[in-house]
Amino acid sequence: MNTSTVTAEGPSGWLVLLMAIACGLIVANIYYAQTLVGLISPALGLDVTHESLIVTVTQVGYACGLIFLVPLGDMLENRRLMMITVGTLVPILLITGLTTNGTAFLIAAGLTGLGATAVQMVVPLAANLASDQNRGKVVGNVMSGLLLGIMLARPLSSLVASLFGWRAIFMASAVMMLILTVVLRLTLPYRRPPVTQGYKALLGSLLALPFTLPALRRRSLYQAAAFAGFSAFWTAVPLWLTQQFGLNQRGIALFALVGISGALMAPYAGRLADRNLERRGTLIAMVVLAASFVLAAWAGLEGHSVVGLALAGAAIDASVFMSQVLCQRTIYAIAPTMRSRVNGVFIAAFFAGGAVGSALVSPLLSAYGWIGICGFGVLMPLLALAYFLTDRETPAVAAA
Repeated sequence: MNTSTVTAEGPSGWLVLLMAIACGLIVANIYYAQTLVGLISPALGLDVTHESLIVTVTQVGYACGLIFLVPLGDMLENRRLMMITVGTLVPILLITGLTTNGTAFLIAAGLTGLGATAVQMVVPLAANLASDQNRGKVVGNVMSGLLLGIMLARPLSSLVASLFGWRAIFMASAVMMLILTVVLRLTLPYRRPPVTQGYKALLGSLLALPFTLPALRRRSLYQAAAFAGFSAFWTAVPLWLTQQFGLNQRGIALFALVGISGALMAPYAGRLADRNLERRGTLIAMVVLAASFVLAAWAGLEGHSVVGLALAGAAIDASVFMSQVLCQRTIYAIAPTMRSRVNGVFIAAFFAGGAVGSALVSPLLSAYGWIGICGFGVLMPLLALAYFLTDRETPAVAAA
Protein backbone atom coordinates (compact mmCIF):
# COMPACT_ATOMS: atom_id res chain seq x y z
CA MET A 1 0.00 0.00 0.00
CA ASN A 2 0.99 3.61 -0.48
CA THR A 3 1.80 4.57 3.11
CA SER A 4 1.71 8.29 2.30
CA THR A 5 -2.05 8.05 1.90
CA VAL A 6 -2.88 5.25 4.37
CA THR A 7 -1.83 5.13 8.04
CA ALA A 8 -2.69 2.93 11.00
CA GLU A 9 -5.73 5.15 11.56
CA GLY A 10 -6.95 4.67 8.01
CA PRO A 11 -6.91 6.53 4.68
CA SER A 12 -5.97 10.20 4.62
CA GLY A 13 -8.64 12.84 4.32
CA TRP A 14 -7.82 13.63 0.70
CA LEU A 15 -7.90 9.95 -0.27
CA VAL A 16 -11.35 9.58 1.32
CA LEU A 17 -12.42 12.66 -0.64
CA LEU A 18 -11.06 11.17 -3.86
CA MET A 19 -12.90 7.90 -3.29
CA ALA A 20 -16.10 9.82 -2.53
CA ILE A 21 -15.78 11.81 -5.77
CA ALA A 22 -15.02 8.64 -7.76
CA CYS A 23 -18.10 6.96 -6.28
CA GLY A 24 -20.28 9.91 -7.25
CA LEU A 25 -19.03 10.08 -10.83
CA ILE A 26 -19.33 6.34 -11.40
CA VAL A 27 -22.74 5.77 -9.84
CA ALA A 28 -24.26 8.76 -11.65
CA ASN A 29 -24.19 6.70 -14.85
CA ILE A 30 -27.00 4.53 -13.49
CA TYR A 31 -29.28 7.52 -12.92
CA TYR A 32 -28.74 9.88 -15.85
CA ALA A 33 -31.54 8.27 -17.83
CA GLN A 34 -34.04 8.29 -14.97
CA THR A 35 -35.41 11.80 -15.62
CA LEU A 36 -34.90 11.52 -19.40
CA VAL A 37 -37.27 8.60 -20.00
CA GLY A 38 -39.83 10.90 -21.59
CA LEU A 39 -37.21 12.13 -24.11
CA ILE A 40 -35.34 8.89 -24.80
CA SER A 41 -38.28 6.53 -25.37
CA PRO A 42 -39.89 8.44 -28.30
CA ALA A 43 -36.49 9.13 -29.85
CA LEU A 44 -35.73 5.40 -29.89
CA GLY A 45 -39.23 4.19 -30.76
CA LEU A 46 -40.06 2.67 -27.37
CA ASP A 47 -43.78 2.78 -26.51
CA VAL A 48 -45.11 3.99 -23.14
CA THR A 49 -45.68 0.48 -21.83
CA HIS A 50 -41.96 -0.29 -22.18
CA GLU A 51 -40.34 3.05 -21.36
CA SER A 52 -39.63 2.13 -17.72
CA LEU A 53 -37.36 -0.65 -19.08
CA ILE A 54 -34.77 2.09 -19.68
CA VAL A 55 -34.32 2.28 -15.91
CA THR A 56 -34.97 -1.39 -15.17
CA VAL A 57 -32.34 -2.93 -17.47
CA THR A 58 -29.67 -0.63 -16.01
CA GLN A 59 -30.51 -1.85 -12.53
CA VAL A 60 -30.58 -5.48 -13.66
CA GLY A 61 -27.11 -5.01 -15.20
CA TYR A 62 -25.92 -3.47 -11.96
CA ALA A 63 -27.30 -6.40 -9.94
CA CYS A 64 -25.50 -8.87 -12.25
CA GLY A 65 -22.24 -6.98 -11.82
CA LEU A 66 -22.61 -7.10 -8.06
CA ILE A 67 -22.86 -10.87 -8.19
CA PHE A 68 -20.23 -11.64 -10.82
CA LEU A 69 -17.76 -8.72 -10.70
CA VAL A 70 -17.72 -7.14 -7.23
CA PRO A 71 -16.68 -10.37 -5.42
CA LEU A 72 -13.44 -10.24 -7.42
CA GLY A 73 -12.41 -7.50 -4.97
CA ASP A 74 -11.75 -10.32 -2.48
CA MET A 75 -9.54 -12.11 -5.02
CA LEU A 76 -7.75 -9.63 -7.34
CA GLU A 77 -5.62 -6.56 -6.76
CA ASN A 78 -8.18 -3.83 -6.08
CA ARG A 79 -6.75 -0.85 -7.96
CA ARG A 80 -6.27 -2.73 -11.21
CA LEU A 81 -9.73 -4.27 -10.98
CA MET A 82 -11.32 -0.83 -10.55
CA MET A 83 -9.36 0.66 -13.44
CA ILE A 84 -10.47 -2.07 -15.85
CA THR A 85 -14.10 -1.87 -14.75
CA VAL A 86 -14.28 1.92 -15.00
CA GLY A 87 -12.42 1.86 -18.32
CA THR A 88 -15.03 -0.41 -19.90
CA LEU A 89 -17.64 2.29 -19.31
CA VAL A 90 -15.99 4.59 -21.87
CA PRO A 91 -17.02 2.74 -25.08
CA ILE A 92 -20.36 1.66 -23.54
CA LEU A 93 -21.37 5.25 -22.77
CA LEU A 94 -20.31 6.36 -26.24
CA ILE A 95 -22.64 3.74 -27.74
CA THR A 96 -25.43 4.85 -25.40
CA GLY A 97 -25.08 8.42 -26.58
CA LEU A 98 -24.80 7.62 -30.28
CA THR A 99 -27.25 4.80 -30.98
CA THR A 100 -30.63 5.39 -32.64
CA ASN A 101 -31.88 1.84 -32.02
CA GLY A 102 -34.02 1.08 -28.97
CA THR A 103 -32.71 -2.45 -28.51
CA ALA A 104 -29.08 -1.33 -28.78
CA PHE A 105 -29.74 1.39 -26.21
CA LEU A 106 -31.25 -1.08 -23.76
CA ILE A 107 -28.29 -3.45 -24.17
CA ALA A 108 -25.87 -0.58 -23.61
CA ALA A 109 -27.91 0.53 -20.59
CA GLY A 110 -27.58 -2.95 -19.09
CA LEU A 111 -23.81 -2.93 -19.70
CA THR A 112 -23.60 0.53 -18.12
CA GLY A 113 -25.13 -0.89 -14.97
CA LEU A 114 -22.63 -3.75 -15.11
CA GLY A 115 -19.63 -1.41 -15.37
CA ALA A 116 -20.96 0.99 -12.75
CA THR A 117 -20.50 -1.71 -10.11
CA ALA A 118 -16.96 -0.36 -9.85
CA VAL A 119 -18.45 1.96 -7.24
CA GLN A 120 -19.07 -1.07 -5.02
CA MET A 121 -15.41 -1.97 -5.30
CA VAL A 122 -14.44 1.46 -3.96
CA VAL A 123 -16.65 1.32 -0.85
CA PRO A 124 -15.26 -2.02 0.47
CA LEU A 125 -11.73 -0.75 -0.24
CA ALA A 126 -12.45 2.27 1.96
CA ALA A 127 -13.79 -0.04 4.68
CA ASN A 128 -10.69 -2.26 4.44
CA LEU A 129 -8.34 0.72 4.72
CA ALA A 130 -10.16 2.20 7.73
CA SER A 131 -9.53 1.26 11.36
CA ASP A 132 -12.24 -0.44 13.42
CA GLN A 133 -12.82 2.72 15.43
CA ASN A 134 -13.64 5.01 12.50
CA ARG A 135 -14.91 2.59 9.86
CA GLY A 136 -18.45 3.95 10.07
CA LYS A 137 -17.17 7.51 9.64
CA VAL A 138 -15.01 6.62 6.62
CA VAL A 139 -17.74 4.57 4.96
CA GLY A 140 -20.26 7.33 5.66
CA ASN A 141 -18.03 9.99 4.09
CA VAL A 142 -17.36 7.88 1.00
CA MET A 143 -21.04 7.04 0.78
CA SER A 144 -21.90 10.75 0.89
CA GLY A 145 -20.06 11.11 -2.42
CA LEU A 146 -21.89 8.13 -3.85
CA LEU A 147 -25.25 9.49 -2.72
CA LEU A 148 -24.48 12.96 -4.08
CA GLY A 149 -23.74 11.30 -7.41
CA ILE A 150 -27.13 9.61 -7.33
CA MET A 151 -28.94 12.80 -6.37
CA LEU A 152 -27.13 15.19 -8.70
CA ALA A 153 -27.28 12.84 -11.70
CA ARG A 154 -30.99 13.46 -12.16
CA PRO A 155 -31.00 17.29 -12.16
CA LEU A 156 -27.74 17.41 -14.10
CA SER A 157 -29.00 15.14 -16.86
CA SER A 158 -32.25 17.13 -17.09
CA LEU A 159 -30.36 20.43 -17.30
CA VAL A 160 -27.89 19.15 -19.91
CA ALA A 161 -30.75 17.67 -21.94
CA SER A 162 -32.59 21.00 -21.93
CA LEU A 163 -29.48 22.75 -23.30
CA PHE A 164 -27.81 20.20 -25.58
CA GLY A 165 -30.20 17.24 -25.97
CA TRP A 166 -30.40 14.00 -24.02
CA ARG A 167 -27.42 12.35 -25.74
CA ALA A 168 -24.91 14.93 -24.46
CA ILE A 169 -24.81 13.68 -20.86
CA PHE A 170 -23.72 10.19 -21.92
CA MET A 171 -21.00 11.54 -24.20
CA ALA A 172 -19.69 13.84 -21.45
CA SER A 173 -19.68 10.98 -18.96
CA ALA A 174 -17.62 8.82 -21.34
CA VAL A 175 -14.91 11.48 -21.28
CA MET A 176 -15.15 11.73 -17.49
CA MET A 177 -14.73 7.95 -17.08
CA LEU A 178 -11.60 8.06 -19.22
CA ILE A 179 -10.10 10.77 -17.00
CA LEU A 180 -11.15 8.94 -13.84
CA THR A 181 -9.45 5.73 -14.98
CA VAL A 182 -6.13 7.60 -15.16
CA VAL A 183 -6.68 9.32 -11.80
CA LEU A 184 -7.43 6.02 -10.06
CA ARG A 185 -4.21 4.54 -11.44
CA LEU A 186 -2.17 7.42 -10.08
CA THR A 187 -3.75 7.81 -6.65
CA LEU A 188 -5.31 4.64 -5.24
CA PRO A 189 -3.13 2.48 -2.98
CA TYR A 190 -2.11 -0.98 -4.11
CA ARG A 191 -4.07 -3.67 -2.25
CA ARG A 192 -4.01 -7.38 -2.95
CA PRO A 193 -6.46 -9.36 -0.77
CA PRO A 194 -5.23 -12.43 1.13
CA VAL A 195 -7.83 -14.77 -0.42
CA THR A 196 -6.28 -17.58 -2.48
CA GLN A 197 -9.41 -19.43 -3.66
CA GLY A 198 -10.43 -19.47 -7.33
CA TYR A 199 -13.32 -17.66 -8.98
CA LYS A 200 -15.66 -20.66 -8.92
CA ALA A 201 -15.11 -21.18 -5.19
CA LEU A 202 -15.52 -17.44 -4.67
CA LEU A 203 -18.95 -17.47 -6.32
CA GLY A 204 -19.90 -20.60 -4.38
CA SER A 205 -19.13 -18.89 -1.10
CA LEU A 206 -21.05 -15.83 -2.28
CA LEU A 207 -24.26 -17.81 -2.77
CA ALA A 208 -23.94 -19.30 0.71
CA LEU A 209 -23.52 -15.98 2.53
CA PRO A 210 -27.22 -15.05 2.94
CA PHE A 211 -27.83 -18.44 4.56
CA THR A 212 -24.82 -18.40 6.88
CA LEU A 213 -24.93 -14.72 7.92
CA PRO A 214 -28.35 -13.77 9.39
CA ALA A 215 -27.43 -10.10 9.73
CA LEU A 216 -26.58 -9.92 6.02
CA ARG A 217 -29.86 -11.60 5.07
CA ARG A 218 -31.91 -9.25 7.23
CA ARG A 219 -30.13 -6.07 6.19
CA SER A 220 -30.36 -7.03 2.52
CA LEU A 221 -34.12 -7.55 2.74
CA TYR A 222 -34.68 -4.32 4.69
CA GLN A 223 -32.86 -2.31 2.08
CA ALA A 224 -34.38 -4.16 -0.89
CA ALA A 225 -37.84 -3.14 0.32
CA ALA A 226 -36.79 0.45 0.95
CA PHE A 227 -35.07 0.78 -2.42
CA ALA A 228 -38.05 -0.67 -4.27
CA GLY A 229 -40.15 2.24 -3.02
CA PHE A 230 -37.35 4.74 -3.68
CA SER A 231 -36.89 3.54 -7.27
CA ALA A 232 -40.62 3.55 -7.97
CA PHE A 233 -40.90 7.15 -6.73
CA TRP A 234 -37.98 8.54 -8.72
CA THR A 235 -38.90 6.66 -11.89
CA ALA A 236 -42.52 7.82 -11.72
CA VAL A 237 -42.21 11.37 -10.40
CA PRO A 238 -40.66 12.96 -13.54
CA LEU A 239 -43.56 11.59 -15.60
CA TRP A 240 -46.10 12.75 -12.99
CA LEU A 241 -44.55 16.21 -12.71
CA THR A 242 -44.87 16.63 -16.47
CA GLN A 243 -48.44 15.34 -16.65
CA GLN A 244 -49.95 16.93 -13.53
CA PHE A 245 -47.80 19.99 -12.86
CA GLY A 246 -46.67 20.86 -16.39
CA LEU A 247 -42.95 20.95 -15.51
CA ASN A 248 -40.35 20.90 -18.28
CA GLN A 249 -36.89 19.35 -18.06
CA ARG A 250 -35.45 22.36 -16.22
CA GLY A 251 -38.27 22.26 -13.71
CA ILE A 252 -37.70 18.54 -13.15
CA ALA A 253 -33.98 19.28 -12.69
CA LEU A 254 -34.74 21.78 -9.93
CA PHE A 255 -37.16 19.35 -8.30
CA ALA A 256 -34.56 16.57 -8.28
CA LEU A 257 -32.14 18.75 -6.29
CA VAL A 258 -34.18 18.01 -3.16
CA GLY A 259 -32.50 14.61 -3.11
CA ILE A 260 -29.25 16.17 -1.90
CA SER A 261 -30.68 15.85 1.60
CA GLY A 262 -30.09 12.11 1.36
CA ALA A 263 -26.37 12.56 0.80
CA LEU A 264 -26.13 14.91 3.77
CA MET A 265 -27.57 12.17 5.96
CA ALA A 266 -24.79 9.65 5.16
CA PRO A 267 -21.99 10.98 7.43
CA TYR A 268 -24.48 11.37 10.30
CA ALA A 269 -25.66 7.78 9.82
CA GLY A 270 -22.05 6.58 9.84
CA ARG A 271 -21.44 8.24 13.18
CA LEU A 272 -24.60 6.68 14.59
CA ALA A 273 -23.28 3.29 13.50
CA ASP A 274 -19.92 3.88 15.19
CA ARG A 275 -21.91 4.43 18.41
CA ASN A 276 -23.69 1.06 17.93
CA LEU A 277 -27.07 2.68 17.26
CA GLU A 278 -27.79 0.82 14.02
CA ARG A 279 -31.04 -0.72 15.24
CA ARG A 280 -32.56 2.52 16.49
CA GLY A 281 -31.53 4.35 13.34
CA THR A 282 -32.97 1.62 11.12
CA LEU A 283 -36.32 1.75 12.92
CA ILE A 284 -36.49 5.54 12.50
CA ALA A 285 -35.59 5.28 8.80
CA MET A 286 -38.36 2.77 8.07
CA VAL A 287 -41.04 4.79 9.87
CA VAL A 288 -40.00 8.04 8.16
CA LEU A 289 -39.96 6.34 4.76
CA ALA A 290 -43.52 5.07 5.10
CA ALA A 291 -44.72 8.48 6.33
CA SER A 292 -42.96 10.19 3.42
CA PHE A 293 -45.01 8.25 0.88
CA VAL A 294 -48.21 9.25 2.67
CA LEU A 295 -47.18 12.90 2.21
CA ALA A 296 -46.25 12.20 -1.43
CA ALA A 297 -49.69 10.68 -2.06
CA TRP A 298 -51.49 13.80 -0.81
CA ALA A 299 -49.12 16.30 -2.48
CA GLY A 300 -49.10 14.63 -5.87
CA LEU A 301 -52.80 13.95 -6.17
CA GLU A 302 -54.50 16.30 -8.64
CA GLY A 303 -51.57 18.69 -8.51
CA HIS A 304 -52.06 19.59 -4.84
CA SER A 305 -48.54 20.82 -3.98
CA VAL A 306 -45.24 20.52 -5.80
CA VAL A 307 -43.54 21.82 -2.63
CA GLY A 308 -45.11 19.04 -0.58
CA LEU A 309 -44.02 16.51 -3.19
CA ALA A 310 -40.47 17.87 -3.02
CA LEU A 311 -40.45 17.58 0.77
CA ALA A 312 -41.64 14.01 0.47
CA GLY A 313 -38.87 13.27 -2.04
CA ALA A 314 -36.25 14.73 0.30
CA ALA A 315 -37.52 12.62 3.21
CA ILE A 316 -37.62 9.47 1.04
CA ASP A 317 -34.00 9.98 0.00
CA ALA A 318 -32.78 10.80 3.50
CA SER A 319 -34.43 7.77 5.10
CA VAL A 320 -33.35 5.31 2.39
CA PHE A 321 -29.72 6.45 2.47
CA MET A 322 -29.61 6.58 6.25
CA SER A 323 -30.75 2.96 6.26
CA GLN A 324 -28.13 2.03 3.65
CA VAL A 325 -25.17 3.42 5.58
CA LEU A 326 -26.36 1.76 8.81
CA CYS A 327 -26.77 -1.54 6.98
CA GLN A 328 -23.32 -1.38 5.41
CA ARG A 329 -21.62 -0.56 8.70
CA THR A 330 -23.28 -3.65 10.19
CA ILE A 331 -22.40 -6.08 7.42
CA TYR A 332 -18.78 -4.91 7.13
CA ALA A 333 -18.30 -5.86 10.78
CA ILE A 334 -19.45 -9.47 10.42
CA ALA A 335 -16.95 -10.77 7.83
CA PRO A 336 -13.76 -8.67 7.55
CA THR A 337 -12.07 -11.02 5.03
CA MET A 338 -15.13 -11.13 2.75
CA ARG A 339 -16.20 -7.50 2.56
CA SER A 340 -16.41 -7.37 -1.23
CA ARG A 341 -18.58 -10.50 -1.35
CA VAL A 342 -20.77 -9.39 1.55
CA ASN A 343 -21.16 -5.97 -0.04
CA GLY A 344 -21.95 -7.58 -3.39
CA VAL A 345 -24.76 -9.68 -1.92
CA PHE A 346 -26.18 -6.70 -0.02
CA ILE A 347 -26.15 -4.26 -2.94
CA ALA A 348 -27.39 -6.90 -5.41
CA ALA A 349 -30.35 -7.65 -3.17
CA PHE A 350 -31.46 -4.08 -2.75
CA PHE A 351 -30.88 -3.19 -6.40
CA ALA A 352 -33.02 -6.18 -7.32
CA GLY A 353 -35.67 -4.52 -5.17
CA GLY A 354 -35.06 -1.28 -7.06
CA ALA A 355 -35.45 -3.05 -10.39
CA VAL A 356 -38.79 -4.45 -9.26
CA GLY A 357 -39.90 -1.00 -8.13
CA SER A 358 -39.01 0.69 -11.42
CA ALA A 359 -40.49 -2.15 -13.50
CA LEU A 360 -43.84 -1.74 -11.72
CA VAL A 361 -44.09 1.98 -12.44
CA SER A 362 -45.76 1.74 -15.86
CA PRO A 363 -48.42 -0.82 -14.86
CA LEU A 364 -49.11 0.91 -11.52
CA LEU A 365 -49.49 4.32 -13.13
CA SER A 366 -51.68 2.91 -15.87
CA ALA A 367 -53.97 1.01 -13.48
CA TYR A 368 -54.04 3.16 -10.33
CA GLY A 369 -52.31 6.45 -11.09
CA TRP A 370 -50.19 8.25 -8.50
CA ILE A 371 -51.98 6.54 -5.59
CA GLY A 372 -50.73 3.20 -6.91
CA ILE A 373 -47.11 4.38 -6.79
CA CYS A 374 -47.43 5.81 -3.29
CA GLY A 375 -49.38 2.81 -2.00
CA PHE A 376 -46.54 0.58 -3.16
CA GLY A 377 -44.07 2.99 -1.50
CA VAL A 378 -45.88 2.75 1.84
CA LEU A 379 -46.21 -1.03 1.67
CA MET A 380 -42.48 -1.72 1.17
CA PRO A 381 -41.07 -0.15 4.37
CA LEU A 382 -44.03 -1.53 6.38
CA LEU A 383 -43.13 -5.04 5.23
CA ALA A 384 -39.49 -4.39 6.13
CA LEU A 385 -40.59 -3.04 9.52
CA ALA A 386 -42.67 -6.15 10.19
CA TYR A 387 -39.64 -8.34 9.45
CA PHE A 388 -37.42 -6.07 11.55
CA LEU A 389 -39.71 -6.52 14.56
CA THR A 390 -39.34 -10.32 14.40
CA ASP A 391 -35.67 -9.97 15.31
CA ARG A 392 -35.23 -10.46 19.04
CA GLU A 393 -31.44 -10.53 19.19
CA THR A 394 -29.85 -7.42 20.62
CA PRO A 395 -26.16 -7.50 19.56
CA ALA A 396 -25.78 -5.34 16.48
CA VAL A 397 -23.49 -7.73 14.68
CA ALA A 398 -25.19 -10.98 15.52
CA ALA A 399 -28.62 -9.64 14.78
CA ALA A 400 -29.87 -7.11 12.28
